[in-house]
Amino acid sequence: MLTVRYDRLGLRRGERLLDLGSGGGRHAFEAMRRGAAVVALDAERAEVEAALAMMDALAREDRATLATGGKGSATVGDGRRLPFPDGCFDRVIAAEVLEHVLEDRVAIAELARVLRPGGTIALSVPRFWPELVNWALSDEYHETPGGHVRIYRRSVLEARLVDAGLVVSGHHHAHALHSPYWWLRSAVGVGRDDQRLVAAYHRLLVWDITAGSPITRVPEALLNPLLGKSVVVYAAKPLRPDATSTPEPVEPRRAVPGAPG
Repeated sequence: MLTVRYDRLGLRRGERLLDLGSGGGRHAFEAMRRGAAVVALDAERAEVEAALAMMDALAREDRATLATGGKGSATVGDGRRLPFPDGCFDRVIAAEVLEHVLEDRVAIAELARVLRPGGTIALSVPRFWPELVNWALSDEYHETPGGHVRIYRRSVLEARLVDAGLVVSGHHHAHALHSPYWWLRSAVGVGRDDQRLVAAYHRLLVWDITAGSPITRVPEALLNPLLGKSVVVYAAKPLRPDATSTPEPVEPRRAVPGAPG
């Protein structure tokens, strides 16, 4: 289930893409299938190890990846101190990450730094009003260690991007079916996965992800402008008039390094 639209991002075969806070790897894997050279970076070692295993499987067995020549690697890292040279990525994705980062301006500046002039970035965060409902219903929702530390208005996120020297090009909303699910979980207790209605709703969401049926996809697309849980903002790094050098190629590590200090 993708949050970012690759046609809006402008990803092309052979380009270099950074997936910050890659988690389970959903955006990284799709970028590989489209022929990108992907680096997935996450703070959690277990997520990185799982992503590496899946990337290796895609490179060996996935028909789309084999046809496009997509490549992937993953590393443990800190979004506030990215271990990459300036301008080494053509595209950058950070999906549902910044709401967890206290120093979000630092992280956005780092993403802008590693993006090449003319490259594009897609950031997604929880949308303001559905997220506000969750915070109002449950303190547990946002006070859990590693949880959300702020609620963004789209205008605030766009201003952060502009401050980092990027030019905002558009936005959309996604995952309308997930907003009521999280309201329900917040109301009955975030940890109550076994609650009957929560479990039933979760089965519906899993079926939607695996089946991709118009029964759920069409209503969600219609509801996204109103109920979308996530807002995705797209921006570009301006071309420098004197930009003549080729960005230094990135050489991501295949092995999982130690956690950042």
